[in-house]
Amino acid sequence: MPETLTPTKTNCYHCGEECLTNAYQKDQKQFCCQGCRSVYTILSGAGLCSYYNYNEHPGTTRLRNDKRYDYLSDPAILAELLDYSDGRLSIITLYIPQIHCSSCLWLLEQLNRFNPAIHYCRVDFLKKQLIVRFDAEKISLQQLVELLNDIGYEPLISLQDIIKKQNKAVKGNLIQKIAVAGFCFGNVMLLSFPEYFGLSAIEQDFKTFFGYLNILFGISVVFYSGWGYFLSAWHNIRSRILNIDFPLALGIAVLFIRTVAEILTHSGAGFADTLCGLVFFLLVGKFVQQKTYHHISFERDYRSFFPVAVQVIREGREKPVPLAHLCTGHRMVIRHNEIIPADAILLKGEALIDFSFVTGEAVPVSKTLGEIIYAGGRQTGEAIELEVIKPVSQSYLTQLWNNEAFTRKQDTRMKTFNERVSKYFTIVLVAIATGALLAWMPFDFRRGIDAFTAVLIVACPCALALSTPFTMSAALSIFDRNLFYLKNTAVVEQLARIDTLVMDKTGTITTGSSKRIDLDGELNVAERQLIYSVCANSIHPLSRMICHYFGDLDKISTSGYREIPGKGIAAMVGGYRVRVGSDEFIFGQANPGNLTTRVHLMIDEIYLGYFGFHHDYRAGLEQVTGLAPDYKLYLLSGDQDHERTELLRFFPDNGHLFFSQSPQQKLDRIRQLQEQGLKVMMLGDGLNDSGALKQSDLGVAVTDNVNNFSPGSDAIMDGRAFPKLPAFLRFSKDTVRIIHLSFLISLTYNVIGLSYAVTGTLSPLIAAVLMPLSTATIISFTTLATHFAAKKRELL
Repeated sequence: MPETLTPTKTNCYHCGEECLTNAYQKDQKQFCCQGCRSVYTILSGAGLCSYYNYNEHPGTTRLRNDKRYDYLSDPAILAELLDYSDGRLSIITLYIPQIHCSSCLWLLEQLNRFNPAIHYCRVDFLKKQLIVRFDAEKISLQQLVELLNDIGYEPLISLQDIIKKQNKAVKGNLIQKIAVAGFCFGNVMLLSFPEYFGLSAIEQDFKTFFGYLNILFGISVVFYSGWGYFLSAWHNIRSRILNIDFPLALGIAVLFIRTVAEILTHSGAGFADTLCGLVFFLLVGKFVQQKTYHHISFERDYRSFFPVAVQVIREGREKPVPLAHLCTGHRMVIRHNEIIPADAILLKGEALIDFSFVTGEAVPVSKTLGEIIYAGGRQTGEAIELEVIKPVSQSYLTQLWNNEAFTRKQDTRMKTFNERVSKYFTIVLVAIATGALLAWMPFDFRRGIDAFTAVLIVACPCALALSTPFTMSAALSIFDRNLFYLKNTAVVEQLARIDTLVMDKTGTITTGSSKRIDLDGELNVAERQLIYSVCANSIHPLSRMICHYFGDLDKISTSGYREIPGKGIAAMVGGYRVRVGSDEFIFGQANPGNLTTRVHLMIDEIYLGYFGFHHDYRAGLEQVTGLAPDYKLYLLSGDQDHERTELLRFFPDNGHLFFSQSPQQKLDRIRQLQEQGLKVMMLGDGLNDSGALKQSDLGVAVTDNVNNFSPGSDAIMDGRAFPKLPAFLRFSKDTVRIIHLSFLISLTYNVIGLSYAVTGTLSPLIAAVLMPLSTATIISFTTLATHFAAKKRELL
């Protein structure tokens, strides 16, 4: 057999793409284009070539398509995307997932070196956003985006950018409230020290003045910083709910009223220092509890994945059309790796559609001319032309997402410890205060009032309100360090109460490339070329993987080509009879003992070996499935059940493996488990899992890049953290136990304080000491205990 030589390929030093020319060289390094060479030149000149130590090829792989960004010239789209424009000066914020180090930051802030029309660039590293101010008369937005693409930093512009105003979170003024409360707290403590240690006769004249100042500080704290607690308590009472905000609001009100009364009647110094300190620490706790990850979106839907516009053929020419204007009858062009945004009929080209985004099935599906292709599929082959039969708003995918089961408000979430305890705490607190009042009234009405207010002051659940946010915040930082990002602190308690794990297969327990191919046998170059020529005629995923394994070889014409679905291929190639296929196709009988998928090779009835396709399950899957004695394990997959035998190594209960599951069926399975009283955590990775993620008690999106698309969920787990899932579950239980212990500590302080309060002799000094002392104890205990638990679980 004649042998064919394959030319040596050279890859770009910056982005790793194949170099098609030797025209771009510098410092004995080869580059694929002027953009890559320019980036290297600027980095080299600044002494920042350590940039290449972070990644062998840090520049992103770029799709060269002259029409990809034409839609950015549409005035309607520009008006929505630009933050500001006066006809000349324009400002835009772009999301760039490729930002990964300080050199990226420096490079992107030097864009004016590439084009002087760019006036200013600033990078928000955590959010991976680039704010650009540019001269729109000298460089258009399309040219700006193309420049970023050329240097390896393609912005991610999706339909979600157009509707970002609708999802924009309302910005609170919590930091300002904390600043006011802290300022007042410091000043009131300063003015109260003379009262604690006694005033001399000369200083008595300042006593009244200091008291009036304390009232002014108290008014600012109560009616600005602490007003939210009164609003929350009022709304909850109207809803017939008693949460922890009610006793907090009651304590703040009593502190303020008693302070004003004592100062105005000159009967005491009041509790202004305790009041300001209480509100200050409560707001700090609330700030800690609101910790989140601004660079990660937990609320994503199909719009995050869809393009802003598509290319539509009109009068024989392609023109970009905003997605909202895409109508029935439009003929759109979908190129390689692009998403089909609307249900359409295939008119031209070979369509090989990856529907894993919707169904979870990893195997691409071939479509014939005239066949309907539903929205959400990704074209993996050449450019195709389709005629829209339904607008985006009425497509299959949009209807799927807008289904009531996917969008309803969740009513299955578990209540947190504070929510469960606060009701009983409030009832007991009011009962003790009322009992003290009634006990003293027959003997001393004034002391009865003092006892009533003192109980509400001392037993105000400040320590209880702080124990949960500080413990959970410490836990969140531990999870963060281990690449597990929780939506908020309440998710930690939800994680601790889980007793059932439900997992998707493709992309969740498997890696992004779910199969690994190995050749068992020796093939010379000619034999490789013959097998390549046969497999190149097939669209079956295994055939395409074999072609990819061989690389770019010259294809020899074939005759007598015959492909039996699910079995194999036979053809005459260059006078040789080539057969490629399964055990049954080659040997006439199946071999059930094979644990891997095998494609056997035969030329002229001479057996040459086989390709073995190994499923790459995530590292740590055995540890995760080892939780079976303590947790119920289920698998819900949109794939066919051809991996059932292999998966039984991890999931011992065959009845817990469900295949060919639609998004609705996945959701229904979760609901059935919940109806059995189980607390379910769902792990998934695609839109097909979104319904199940929302229905579950805790939804976790597993992804190999937290900045890429992931469905809406309660938590996002980096694929590298998957082996640590058992440790995460145990650590969450440790965290809840710490909260319980901190609650006992706060109760101890309350018992000590109540012994003074019920007598009606509580002094401002005792109140001023007990409140910060209990707060400091709780914060120190929760922080130290949480880190100790993390070390115990090997998370630190």
